Amino acid sequence: MEKFLRYGSRHWDDMIQDVLDHLELCGLSLLIGLAIAVLICLLLMKLRWLRKPVVAVLGALYAIPSMAFFAILIPILGLGKPNAIVVLVIYSQFVLVRNILAGFDGVDRSTLEAARGMGMTGTQMFLRVQLPLALPVIISGIRIAAIVTISSATIAQTINAGGLGVLLFDGLRTVNVGIILWGTILTGALALIVNMLLSRLERYSYRRARGEIVSV
Repeated sequence: MEKFLRYGSRHWDDMIQDVLDHLELCGLSLLIGLAIAVLICLLLMKLRWLRKPVVAVLGALYAIPSMAFFAILIPILGLGKPNAIVVLVIYSQFVLVRNILAGFDGVDRSTLEAARGMGMTGTQMFLRVQLPLALPVIISGIRIAAIVTISSATIAQTINAGGLGVLLFDGLRTVNVGIILWGTILTGALALIVNMLLSRLERYSYRRARGEIVSV
């Protein structure tokens, strides 16, 4: 405990920087991953016969150990953040694509028919009916992908990508339990905070979808 407190008092500024680096790495990976997942889902909603093969491929990629994935990409992308971001983006696709598709598949067909009967165009139906009803499941997928990304990003320090993995690997290298504990606590706290914020957003979207909250 003494080593733990002493390290925290002496290196708090470095730890804050590690947290910010971790947020940057995870945030950028999630934004890119979400954009790609949306494009994939738009394609799969048009070409439904591609769904099973694409989801199967994404599942196979998700099953590859992160260390092996980083190593495979080193000859192409080298060490550092670009390599880590590509791997984290690929890992996020399986969760994001499945949840986005599940969200839109869960929209009641009778609701869509009613909207069409009211004279809504395809774009209006998508923005006013399908997206709001699918949003809770989509946000749930983003929440899961965010937690997976936060935890996986710690391993990215093996290729010098920075973040909270710096603390964990420094602690392992120097056999310093205090540093390892700081890295573990900060990673866990970051995951809990992100999970809490996205859970609140998810509950809000559920209430909107059920009509409990009416936008002005």
